[in-house]
Amino acid sequence: MKQVDVTVVGGGLAGMIAAVAIARAGRHVALVAPSWSKPDGRTTALMDQSIRFLERLAIWDRISPNASALSTMQIIDGTKRLLRAPTVAFRAAEIGLEAFGYNMPNTILIAALNDATHSEGNITRIDAVATAVDISDRGVSIALDNGETIESTFVVGSDGRHSMVRESAGIGVKTWSYPQSAMVLNFAHALAHQNVSTEFHTESGPFTQVPLPGNRSSLVWVQKLDEATANAAKSLEELSRLVEDRMQSMLGKVTVEEGVQVWQLSGMTARRFGKGRAALIGEAAHVFPPIGAQGLNLSLRDIISLADILGDRPQQPIEASAGDRFDRKRRIDILSRTASVDLLNRSLLSDFLPVQMLRAAGLHVLSALPPLRNIVMREGIEPGRGFKIRPSIFTEKLRR
Repeated sequence: MKQVDVTVVGGGLAGMIAAVAIARAGRHVALVAPSWSKPDGRTTALMDQSIRFLERLAIWDRISPNASALSTMQIIDGTKRLLRAPTVAFRAAEIGLEAFGYNMPNTILIAALNDATHSEGNITRIDAVATAVDISDRGVSIALDNGETIESTFVVGSDGRHSMVRESAGIGVKTWSYPQSAMVLNFAHALAHQNVSTEFHTESGPFTQVPLPGNRSSLVWVQKLDEATANAAKSLEELSRLVEDRMQSMLGKVTVEEGVQVWQLSGMTARRFGKGRAALIGEAAHVFPPIGAQGLNLSLRDIISLADILGDRPQQPIEASAGDRFDRKRRIDILSRTASVDLLNRSLLSDFLPVQMLRAAGLHVLSALPPLRNIVMREGIEPGRGFKIRPSIFTEKLRR
């Protein structure tokens, strides 16, 4: 029987980052997860707040040579509707940053996190699957498929949308689905992307190109279910021509790479994000469409808050109410981000004229008012950051 302060169940990106952060906060951590076996051809875009967090964990230097900066993010209305919004460009330099964030291959991120979890003295990696989780006021007991048992004073559920930790804590979920699928792929292109990410808003959802190192980009293309099925059956050559056409040839000739993935979109939020001696992070807590690079960035904010709570007094036992503190701390951010992504996605699908007018008007205002655009950009990379601007400065900019 192993005894630790905290057990993290689930070894995905969020689980490994959580293990490192909590260990660096002074707690002895057991990371329970089978070793990675499947190659992951996807990419991840991390915003400035997340990058600074990885810097504090001494992980970013290993990743940065293989990441591409997101210096400009532009939105183009690619619909054929009567009311179309103007193109809006958000430039990191407007808020004093070199980049909003960076996009990187998941293989690089996974390798760096694997190294960090293996080299951290406060982490015990256990190559096993949790088969039962018992949470009480006194502590947590976790049975593994290798016959071992782990005793800890706190458990972190990072075990996906079908989380055993969440179920063991008696936490319910709210789920919903969308009539859409997301196609994810990487492609090479003839022209340089110049660190510009472009999101086309279409009637079926966002079509988002994100830079990668060199003349390569990743793409998240949200489509109607039947459209995604038909496009997934196309050859790479046909798909390349289709992507180039949807990109309006902005990056020249496109060559789609092997590894195209498609899955139906759905959403989920847990009724609570922490309870007693348990906390939920990542997809154990929240799932929503891959829009606006919010997924892992939201999970990292979960981890930042959790590490602060568990590392507040590392020499003292973890309180039985730590999970409740975490729930209170994370609730507003998670629910507001989930609602905003859901609203944006549904507004693109809606043929209701007033909804189209509101979306177009909102983008027009952002295009015309730099101070408001400044706030939106700051809020996009770190909640609360946009409203730290002094009101007098905001008023002066509006007057000008």
